[in-house]
Amino acid sequence: MNDLVQRIAERLAARGAMLATAESCTGGWAAQALTALAGSSNWLERGFVTYSNAAKQEMLGVRAETLERHGAVSEETAREMALGALSHSHAAVALAITGIAGPGGGTREKPVGTVCFAWAAKGDAVRSETRHLAGDREAVRRQSVERAFAGLLELLDAAPRRA
Repeated sequence: MNDLVQRIAERLAARGAMLATAESCTGGWAAQALTALAGSSNWLERGFVTYSNAAKQEMLGVRAETLERHGAVSEETAREMALGALSHSHAAVALAITGIAGPGGGTREKPVGTVCFAWAAKGDAVRSETRHLAGDREAVRRQSVERAFAGLLELLDAAPRRA
């Protein structure tokens, strides 16, 4: 994971861009991994840990209708989380993670290990995806952070230099 963080740092620093994170099931793990790198204050603007639906609404502006219609674990919610992180920060780029890490909480439609991600850059379309990750709670959370970082790198490599 350190290699991913280093690459993120390089890409963001080269653009002079700041990052915001919006996390649910990872509980701040992404922000912790990013701040483990010295100098992260040059490119990490802030992190939101929005574990409850109320926090998602209050801190990120996720709509109640989105949560009711699609649930907290959905690409729709992840996209609103990423956009909310951008609009409630000074960041140019954001990532969002929301999922079911287990061991409980899963359903037939959304089993344990279902994690939804979103990545947003100001002025660009929001990207999102859903993954079904295997393992125990810690493994799901670790894989979630790693996928969020890999997706962020994909966004940064595809985005124009302004982001």
